[in-house]
Amino acid sequence: MSGLSHSPCSYQLLGNMYKFCALPPISSMDLITVTEGTTSFLVPVQAEDTQFPPGTAAIFFNRRMELNRDATILLLSVLHPSDYLDAMGATGVRGLRVAHECGIPVTINDRDETAISVIEKNVANAGLTIEVTHRDASALLSERSFDAVDIDPFGTPAPFLDAGVRGTRRFLFVTATDTAPLCGAHLKAGIRRYCAMPKNTEYHSEVGLRILLGAVVRQTVKYDRGIEPLFCFAREHFARLHLRLTRGAAAADETLAHIGFVMQCPRCPYREEEQGMVPERGTCPECGERLDPIGPLWLGSLMHAETLDQMQAQLGAMELGTKKVLAKLISVCRIELPTASFYDYHHMAKTLNISPPPIDTIIGQLRCAGFSASRTHFSGTGIKTDAPLQVIYGSFSAQR
Repeated sequence: MSGLSHSPCSYQLLGNMYKFCALPPISSMDLITVTEGTTSFLVPVQAEDTQFPPGTAAIFFNRRMELNRDATILLLSVLHPSDYLDAMGATGVRGLRVAHECGIPVTINDRDETAISVIEKNVANAGLTIEVTHRDASALLSERSFDAVDIDPFGTPAPFLDAGVRGTRRFLFVTATDTAPLCGAHLKAGIRRYCAMPKNTEYHSEVGLRILLGAVVRQTVKYDRGIEPLFCFAREHFARLHLRLTRGAAAADETLAHIGFVMQCPRCPYREEEQGMVPERGTCPECGERLDPIGPLWLGSLMHAETLDQMQAQLGAMELGTKKVLAKLISVCRIELPTASFYDYHHMAKTLNISPPPIDTIIGQLRCAGFSASRTHFSGTGIKTDAPLQVIYGSFSAQR
């Protein structure tokens, strides 16, 4: 698309769509050009000597989230929603990239007036037809619906989940960067925000993602709707959900059947999964300690196999800055077992007081013993398996 030829400061209203032309400089803010994928846009300059995030600029832009954004661009290129809302635009980077790289009709929203001025400038520079709205995200989502809704706040998405579900027709995407509360490092904050009991375990990154997903489920099923995870993953500083929402009480009931707890022994690596909204605390068969409930959280698969196959096939045709990292991530996710936790093999070796053998050797031993085992995207030293704890111990002991 090409921009309209108008004088500075002008714009044209096309129905409900604003097509912006060149806007005056934002004098109070230094801006620089950044390119992600095939899209260039302006972002505020950050002070180099300041901790980031949150940084020093009035409008937030997290350069470390390029993988997060690339993953969404790739996914949308195979989902083809009829429209897309970037609910918390900031610089507008997500919406700009979706419009430019996927060709999907986009609305970019933010409640901050300064953010809106940056978004409008970026839309004008890109020559794109994009609707820009200056609203509170929850209010907007209470009045309108979109085929795909993206909730990417600074910090916790918890206050926006209910409105996000109500305003989504098919696809809901959610980012959380408050990993410390989700993973149990800030226990009380995690309980308050997500109405769940996290625990800082060796698999805490997976706990955080699954608690976040469980929180979305509880906001969804009350409207007789269900969810289907398409591509949900976690990195060191964020958790990201890509979900398909379904309709009907049966879909909601099926979704609820995947909610439960990981029951973790506080003394040894033993854990078990328990379905349901209320945990029944048993005892560890290995050491007799009472099991601690972690959750409620999502116990089902985090991926949709067909969608991952489509993404992998499409990736070669995309221009993405994190293509190699994303390719590896998808490759691991395609073979990752759907268990709700993983074992850190360094931690297991330390428990057994032995030097850890190569991780692929352990996985091979577990498979030879008749059990499923895989690596996991959550950790380079993580192993997912359905083998009992004693069999896992045996796979390490066999290497002595």
